[in-house]
Amino acid sequence: MTQPASIFDTAQIARNLARRPKGGDFVTDLVLADLEDRLGTLIREFPRAAIIGPDIEHLPRTGATASHSFAYERHAAFAGDDDVPALQGDAYNLIVSLLHLQAVNDVPGYLARLRARLAPDGLLMVAALGGQTLTELREAFLAADALVLGGASARVAPMIQVRDGGALLQRAGLALPVADVETHVVRYPQPFALMAEIKALGASNPLVDRPRRPATRSLLAAAATAYAERDADADGRVRATLEIIWLSGWAPHESQQKPLKPGSATTRLGDVLGRS
Repeated sequence: MTQPASIFDTAQIARNLARRPKGGDFVTDLVLADLEDRLGTLIREFPRAAIIGPDIEHLPRTGATASHSFAYERHAAFAGDDDVPALQGDAYNLIVSLLHLQAVNDVPGYLARLRARLAPDGLLMVAALGGQTLTELREAFLAADALVLGGASARVAPMIQVRDGGALLQRAGLALPVADVETHVVRYPQPFALMAEIKALGASNPLVDRPRRPATRSLLAAAATAYAERDADADGRVRATLEIIWLSGWAPHESQQKPLKPGSATTRLGDVLGRS
């Protein structure tokens, strides 16, 4: 089979992550809090669970549903040449992937390989940066590239759109697929503060086709000016969009709900709506 073209430089991502300060970050904290809330709505046991994320030391060792607590196997994302960490066996009741999917080169293959590690009726939960994340920064650099260099360069990674989530889950062979999005707006004193935080988070440009020469002062200044002109509030602070897409689906099992066959309905829609 033909391998998909490499979009992301996973070795560079690993180097970026290795340089960031210890102690976690606010994006991971947001996602972990949301994961806790989502699991807390389930009445379910997960005897064997795995969690994947960029900073293994910041991943939880335990989790809880509404009815039971459980232990996680923790696995580091971006730790090797393979997108999928070395999970052991194919009997996981829960696999959680956090902030990894947005930078894998074969998204359908990644989901299918995680699904293959699930036991029947096992749950896959994925949180990834969505397509509206840093849209303000992307537009500012497009304007700066056009002004300073006369053309566009690949400076902000493409990200998954929530409208594609359900189809990706179904393609991976998962049942009862759900895709939804959490959007946060973060404000910074000025654009350079956002750029500095992106670098500190280990999220600098991960693209294979990224420009090899560092951005010049004139380009950064033009991007900052364009950013402030487009996305500054009345107090001078600038906005940055953070979009977290959540995908979830279950390994098929005979106990799961299934759609009715076409033509099997016993009640007319008009009767329900009170129409003749």
